Amino acid sequence: MISYKSFETHTEIAHFCTSRQGGVSVGNFASNNLNPFTGDQPAHYAQNKQILCNRLGIEVEKLIIPFQTHGTEIREINDTFFNLSPEEKTAYLHGVDALITNLPHVCIGITTADCVPLLFFDPEKKIIAAAHAGWRGTCARIAEKVISEMHEKHNCRAQDIIVSIGPSISAEVYNVGEELVEDFQNAGFETDKIFQYRDGAIFLDLWKANQLSLKKAGILPENIELAGICTFTEHERFFSARRLGIKSGRMMSGIMLVD
Repeated sequence: MISYKSFETHTEIAHFCTSRQGGVSVGNFASNNLNPFTGDQPAHYAQNKQILCNRLGIEVEKLIIPFQTHGTEIREINDTFFNLSPEEKTAYLHGVDALITNLPHVCIGITTADCVPLLFFDPEKKIIAAAHAGWRGTCARIAEKVISEMHEKHNCRAQDIIVSIGPSISAEVYNVGEELVEDFQNAGFETDKIFQYRDGAIFLDLWKANQLSLKKAGILPENIELAGICTFTEHERFFSARRLGIKSGRMMSGIMLVD
C-alpha cells in the first residue's frame, strides 16, 4: 500500500492506496483485487477484503465500497446506513462514485485501475471523502461536487480540506479521441492546459484536470498532493484496465477516521 505525506501528519486518520500485491486472486485479478464487480471469484475477493480489514483493524462490514458508474452521485455513510438491510445497502451504494462520512472506524473507498482516485480530509471538521474520477467524472467536475457536498452537509471550508490524487494513468500514455477535447471545453476546462498533442495523437492529463477542478473549488495548491504514479506504465505494481481489459483487478483507495 502507498500513503500520502500530506495525510501522514494527521494521526486521526488512516489512509492508503493498495497495489496489486498481497492478495489471493489469480489471472488478470492477481493478486490483490478489491473490486467485487469485475468478474473475480467471489471467494478470492472476500479473502482479499478480509486481509485488508485485518490490517485496518475493522470488521468487514465497516469497509464500504460503492458500485461505480463513472457518474457524480455522492452518498453519505452515517448511522442510518448501518441499520439498512443488505439489499437496501446494495441499492444505496449502486451508481455511486463518491462517499463521505464523519463516522470513526468506518473505511470508505473507491476502486480504480487507471481512473483517478481522490481522497479528501477536513482536519477541522473531521470529515473524510473518497471519489472516483475517470474522464467522465473529471469532466463532470466530481471533485468540485464532493467539496460542495462537504460544505453543504458539514459546513467544511475548502481552504481547510486536504486532497490526494492517487495512482492513475498519466498524460504520457493516455491517448484519447478528439471528441473529449470538445466535452471538456463544453464543461469549461482550459483545454490547452489538459490536452497534449504529440505525433498526431491527443493525450489527456487527468491529473492536471483534477488539480484545476480542485483549485477552482477553493482548495489551496499546497493542500493538493499528487502521487505522480502512472498505473499504465507501472502495470506490474498497479492494475491497469487499459493493459488487462475491463475484466481485471482494481486497487482500492481508502480513508478512515480512527479517533
